[in-house]
Amino acid sequence: MQITVLGAGAWGTALAMAAAQRHEVMLWARDPAQAATMASEGCNQRYLPDQPFPARLRATARLDEAIDGAAPRLHVIATPMAALRATLRLLPAQAKVLWLCKGFESGTGKLGHQIAAEVLPEAHSGVLSGPSFAQEVAAGLPTALVAASADAGLTRLAVEAFHGGSLRVYMSADPIGVEVGGAVKNVLAIATGIADGLGLGLNARAALITRGLAEMSRLGVAMGAQSETFMGLTGLGDLVLTATGDLSRNRKVGLALAEGLSLADALARLGHVAEGVYSAATVQQQARAHGVDMPLTDAVNAVLAGQIAPREAVGRLMQRDARAESL
Repeated sequence: MQITVLGAGAWGTALAMAAAQRHEVMLWARDPAQAATMASEGCNQRYLPDQPFPARLRATARLDEAIDGAAPRLHVIATPMAALRATLRLLPAQAKVLWLCKGFESGTGKLGHQIAAEVLPEAHSGVLSGPSFAQEVAAGLPTALVAASADAGLTRLAVEAFHGGSLRVYMSADPIGVEVGGAVKNVLAIATGIADGLGLGLNARAALITRGLAEMSRLGVAMGAQSETFMGLTGLGDLVLTATGDLSRNRKVGLALAEGLSLADALARLGHVAEGVYSAATVQQQARAHGVDMPLTDAVNAVLAGQIAPREAVGRLMQRDARAESL
């Protein structure tokens, strides 16, 4: 199988490296200088230092090589959500394509499958997601992912492309649930980072993750997802990893905010994209549009907007009226 990964950040590179253990893989970088450096050094020193490329992985900045409409090829988009629409427009009309980005599109509030339906209605498209830190995938540590699409043939192709070795790939027919989980968990990871940064303890962390999962599930079901999806890898699994793992960018933002840093300073320290920062307002908008109560998401948005301090946000959550536990 021939595979092209569009986007040479940490996650795109790590997945390309995993696939290149068995397939011919091309890793496309928009920046010609970055592509040339990767080609000469045989690694992506910028994002995954000292992780050598497999022999079947080749880096390029030539779009005509990466997107060849005549050759049967699986395309994997590894850009931030903000670039998904533009990257889809580069592909052939009937492309076989998966995306790795997580979140809602800013401005439209659309999920990836909705964007693909607009841009490439004839394509075979879906999402590949799950609890996965790029550094661990590149190092060959065990990881489980989910390929989700209404097109069963595409999910089988994803398994053929990536299942094996240290990667396990499950199939799902619920792209809505998988994508909602991927979007909301980033916002909740900021909340957990704030709680941990304030030293609120493990009890608070467990409560926050559990009630965060309830918020995620309520929104997803309201948007047409299957409730059981949120008990799986792309719901609970991804939430636990992103909320507690020290490699999580969104968690790091929460920790920095708890220190008293401004959002701008927290992002400057991070030096990378933290999707939860950009998704939080859209998640809140979607919740209100669907009549879903998401108090944790509301609190994160208030802190990100500078309306309240992190500790005040915690106090407001604790003062909410008692109620029955439910999803």
